[in-house]
Amino acid sequence: MAKPVTIDRLDHMVLTVADIDATCAFYGSVLGMEKVVFAGGRVALSFAKQKINLHPAGNEYDPRAKHPVPGSGDFCLITETPLADVIAHLETSGVAIIEGPVTKTGAQGELLSVYFRDPDDNLVEVSNYV
Repeated sequence: MAKPVTIDRLDHMVLTVADIDATCAFYGSVLGMEKVVFAGGRVALSFAKQKINLHPAGNEYDPRAKHPVPGSGDFCLITETPLADVIAHLETSGVAIIEGPVTKTGAQGELLSVYFRDPDDNLVEVSNYV
């Protein structure tokens, strides 16, 4: 049966955050993402060919999720950086690892992953494909 729609990739996602500046500082220093300002002052975190748009909690942009709240995100980022180097950088940065390294299953196969939380308690998984 033919697919009614073919999706190529994820372009961006949205996180609702308590403090945009703190979020940008965290993702910039811990994961090397770049803060970008667009569309009249909105803010996003840019990496590779994707971005994470940031909505300020209590002042989210429309349209938006039905129940946007800080700390409700749970996502996985793939890196080419060896996971041992990622772990060393997290430790140097004072980021607590809550699980890992552990084996998981990603969209294209087996992953080696490490989990931690951002300033809003979103669950962030950073992984290498095995």
